[in-house]
Amino acid sequence: MIARFKDLCLDAADAPALGAFWGRILDAEVVDLGDGDVRVDPGRAGEGAESIWVNRVPEPRTVKTRVHLDLRLPDADPAALVEAGARVVREPDAEISWWVLADPEGNLFCAFGPREGERPGTFELVVDSADPAAQAAWWSRVVGGTAHTSDKGYAYLTGAAGFPWEYWVFDPVPERRTVKNRLHWDVDLVDDDPTALIRAGATLLREPDDVISWWILADPEGNEFCAFPPRPTE
Repeated sequence: MIARFKDLCLDAADAPALGAFWGRILDAEVVDLGDGDVRVDPGRAGEGAESIWVNRVPEPRTVKTRVHLDLRLPDADPAALVEAGARVVREPDAEISWWVLADPEGNLFCAFGPREGERPGTFELVVDSADPAAQAAWWSRVVGGTAHTSDKGYAYLTGAAGFPWEYWVFDPVPERRTVKNRLHWDVDLVDDDPTALIRAGATLLREPDDVISWWILADPEGNEFCAFPPRPTE
């Protein structure tokens, strides 16, 4: 294991408004960071939920979201999500059994009906991939856990260090990544620098400088992620 999953970061044109939406649908606390950004802390959504940092960026969303969350609904339909500001993009049909929705800035996410024994809220993180099996295997080497493959073409990771949800899914798509992801994840390093990550196949995009205190890297399919020094032990 080279790192631990830390949290998510979501680009936004209006961070307070988008953070307020995600706070409502995740039953979470929204923390104003005082610089135009906010943090969504889903503490009330249940133990194991992780923070989402919503960061203001100048560029608008231009393509389909390649990283998204899947939610388990408490009710049989997503009416509460729509009332909170979501837009239904696709309803269940002969091909899919879930709803595809968009948040107020057009970022897609999926909502699944209730399932006995499973609590409502986020249950998986989904990443569009050219080679899902290779992506799941690579990330399992980075954050531990077990990589699984499916006869339907997707792959997924369970038991990753620090990962707060049930599944980290890599879904096959025909289109290649062309622009920076609007949603990305952060990791905490086991060592003091990302040397092991780079040796494993990550690409270093930016080092700590006068503006940031972390490293920005990309995985083998170009998905950006940030790597932070190990957290101090208590």
